[in-house]
Amino acid sequence: MYHGIINIYKEKGYTSHDVVAKLRGILQMKKIGHTGTLDPDAQGVLPVCLGKATRLCEMLTEKEKVYEAVLLLGVETDTQDTSGTVLAKYPVTVSEEQVKNVIEQFQGEYQQIPPMYSALKVNGKKLYELAREGKVIERKARTVEIYEIVVLNIKLPRVKIQVRCSKGTYIRTLCYDIGEKLGCKGCMEELVRTRVSGFRIEEAVSLKKVEEFVASGKVEAYILAVDQILKEYPAIIVQKESSRLLYNGNPLLLKNLQSGTDLSFIQQKEDMRQNMVRVYDWKGTFLALYQYQAETFYPVRMFL
Repeated sequence: MYHGIINIYKEKGYTSHDVVAKLRGILQMKKIGHTGTLDPDAQGVLPVCLGKATRLCEMLTEKEKVYEAVLLLGVETDTQDTSGTVLAKYPVTVSEEQVKNVIEQFQGEYQQIPPMYSALKVNGKKLYELAREGKVIERKARTVEIYEIVVLNIKLPRVKIQVRCSKGTYIRTLCYDIGEKLGCKGCMEELVRTRVSGFRIEEAVSLKKVEEFVASGKVEAYILAVDQILKEYPAIIVQKESSRLLYNGNPLLLKNLQSGTDLSFIQQKEDMRQNMVRVYDWKGTFLALYQYQAETFYPVRMFL
C-alpha cells in the first residue's frame, strides 16, 4: 500500500470520482480519496490522497486554488457553462474597458449563490439531481473570496481570466455573475485548475502516466510523503521515554520533547491553524499533526 499524495492531471471527460476509481485499480488499493471536485469538462490539478494521507483530504480541500477560465459573453445556459442547454443569447455591446472594470470589482469577498448543477446536498439530495428533474430550489448565498483575478486575454465575446480563490468558489458561477453585471449574460467555456496549494499543473501526471510508472516500478518517486505536504508547519521530536504518549494519541507537554528542540516558533496565534506542528517520534518517524495551546500540544490528525 502507498501512503502520500499524488498530483494527478485530471483530463476532460472524467469526474473526480472516476479518477479515484481508476487509481484504485491501477495501484491495487482501496484507501484513496480526492481533495476537491472538478467538473467532468474541467481539467487540471487534482491532488489524490493515498493510504494514511486520506486523513488530509479535508485539510487540502480548504486550501486556496488557482484557475484559468474562458468566459463566453452573450450566452446563458442552465448549467452556467457551455455543456448545458442554451437558454438565451444576447448581443455583446460592452467594451474591453468595461469588461476589465467589472471583473476587477469581483476581487475580494462576495456572496455567491451555488449553481443548481452542483453536488451540494439539500435535504439529502444533490442539487444536480433535482435540476435534472426540472426542479429549481432556493439556495442561500455563501461568502467566497477572490484573492486575485486577472484578465489574461480579451477577444470579445471571449475573455480569458486567471482566478486565485478560496474553497467553495464556483468559477462557473463567477462567470455567470460577471455576465450578469455586464448586462449581457455569460457562461464558462473552458476551465483549467493550475494549482491547489503547493500542487502545480507543471508537476501533475495523467492516469496513463501513473500506469506506466507502476509498470516500471517508479511510481513511488511521484508520491509526496505525508509530512512533506505539511512542511509549512514546524517539526517537533518526542523523546524516547515519552513516545508511548505519542503512539496513544495523548497530549504532549514541553517536557516530553527531545532536549535541544527549537521552540522559537511557539507563540499563541489568533488563528489556531497556525499553531499546528508536525510530530516525530525519537526515531524520526512522522506520526501526527498536533496543535499547540496553553503550553500543551493536542492531537489533530494521527498517521500511525
